[in-house]
Amino acid sequence: MAIYALGEHVPDIHPDAYISEEAVIIGRVTIGAESTVWPNAVIRADDNFIRIGAATSIQDCAVLHVTDEYPTVVGDECTIGHLAHLEGCTIEDRALVGTGSIVLHDAVIGSLALVGAGAVVPGGLHVPARAMALGIPAKVRENAVTDDLILPGIEKYRARGHHFRAELRRVG
Repeated sequence: MAIYALGEHVPDIHPDAYISEEAVIIGRVTIGAESTVWPNAVIRADDNFIRIGAATSIQDCAVLHVTDEYPTVVGDECTIGHLAHLEGCTIEDRALVGTGSIVLHDAVIGSLALVGAGAVVPGGLHVPARAMALGIPAKVRENAVTDDLILPGIEKYRARGHHFRAELRRVG
């Protein structure tokens, strides 16, 4: 694993989290129990902090960063899709940020909300609980998210993290 302290700031990773050997974690990062960080994800907290709650999935090639003014906070049981980019934003519990999407400075994604694949959530936009944010720039569709769009993925990646911790081994 590529886990780096930056000066006095050492990542704090719960022992029950699964971190891929190909992930990079730098600086003021906290990762909760049963969370998963998949190959080539980069979580870099240099100018502020990043906090990732419990049972959250940071999928392959996702990038989490901060700004001087804004930390990046990801709640419990969130799904951050492949190639997503989060920077200086807040993702509340059980939200899903889709593949290839971007969430920028001071944006807030509410609990059980969904950012569609490829969407760009501009700085300062608040996506309410159970809403969808779709398109470039993202447009909000309120009351559009049902549990079946979010909850199965949470359990799938929680189980996958346990499986990888127990069974993954390098063969070459």
